[in-house]
Amino acid sequence: MLRSTLLAAARSTGARKFVESTPLTRPVVDRFVAGDDVEAAIRTTAEVVADGRLVTLDHLGEDTGDVAQAGATVDAYLDLLARLGAEGLADRAEVSVKLSAVGQSLPRDGERIALENARRICSAADAAGTTVTLDMEDHTTTDSTLGILRELRADFPWVGAVLQAYLHRTEQDCRDLAHAGSRVRLCKGAYAEPASVAFQDRAEVDLSYVRCLKVLMAGEGYPMVASHDPRLVSIATDLAAHRGPGTCEFQMLYGVRTDEQRRIAARGDRMRVYVPYGGEWYGYFMRRLAERPANVGFFLRSLVTTG
Repeated sequence: MLRSTLLAAARSTGARKFVESTPLTRPVVDRFVAGDDVEAAIRTTAEVVADGRLVTLDHLGEDTGDVAQAGATVDAYLDLLARLGAEGLADRAEVSVKLSAVGQSLPRDGERIALENARRICSAADAAGTTVTLDMEDHTTTDSTLGILRELRADFPWVGAVLQAYLHRTEQDCRDLAHAGSRVRLCKGAYAEPASVAFQDRAEVDLSYVRCLKVLMAGEGYPMVASHDPRLVSIATDLAAHRGPGTCEFQMLYGVRTDEQRRIAARGDRMRVYVPYGGEWYGYFMRRLAERPANVGFFLRSLVTTG
């Protein structure tokens, strides 16, 4: 009930205005978001890679309904990628892109615009010497996102995709993408989805995650294990034991289980941190609260102690 309420609030204009206008929110947001601008993103990236971890950067924003705003998001990524190259960080940091932020949700020619904009970002990443992963959003965008992925991979075969284990379709999508050269980030999923397309029970989602993970680990692609769940991380570690060094990686969110991130990196595994930045933090922040009750407790305690 709490999770569904928070996910509904993530799309509520009224709730957004309230949360964003509350000064006491900011210290909590800073736990999960690197900052508002590219300077903060670069500074945080340098800090994370200094202790052996990798980074994927997300310029926050989604559901863009304006062509100019989609173009501004592309420009922000181009600036970010140029900075990563100039600072010597491109071999340790890539970018994650939500296609709805670059035009996918536009009412007219959205998919075409998103493809063109994503291609510009991929070209800049290629020039900088790094990669791009396409974030996955709610289930209504899955086919479109995978279609754009196929188009991009014709010119940029290293483009990665995200698959969400709570969707019924994902095990088959994993089979389709578990081929040589494919990069797939497997996560549980963070959107409110109907029972017709997604598992609702936490245990069912976990079982689906393991089934999908087995498919990816048995394939010839590059699995990216995005989970904070100790059991799933342990299962993934065991499944990866037969693979060679550098053929898969673990991923966790900025601000979540940082000590465990460092432990995984210290043992010699590739550990990548998902680092969001930018002023459009509200939707991302609410989904982080919805994922774990502990996050809500942390938020409420911070409001009380800060006040």
